[in-house]
Amino acid sequence: MPTTARKTHYADSASFRSIILLSAWGFVLVVVSFLFLWIGCLLDGLLGTAPIFMLCFLFLSIIGCFIELCQEALKMRKDARK
Repeated sequence: MPTTARKTHYADSASFRSIILLSAWGFVLVVVSFLFLWIGCLLDGLLGTAPIFMLCFLFLSIIGCFIELCQEALKMRKDARK
């Protein structure tokens, strides 16, 4: 019985790197959002302000993560063009 060689196609490592990086950013967004939400709750409890610090820190964390994600995506796009 003759054996045939199979060709395996491996995606380049850059595509795997980008997928893992985007997955990591999703994880970072969730962790940072909960952390800042918790800190905001603590500050609201200490200062007696209802949800002011909690909401401010939550929006700050989401906006900050999206800014960092966009900067990383632009960097990856620039590196891919080289």
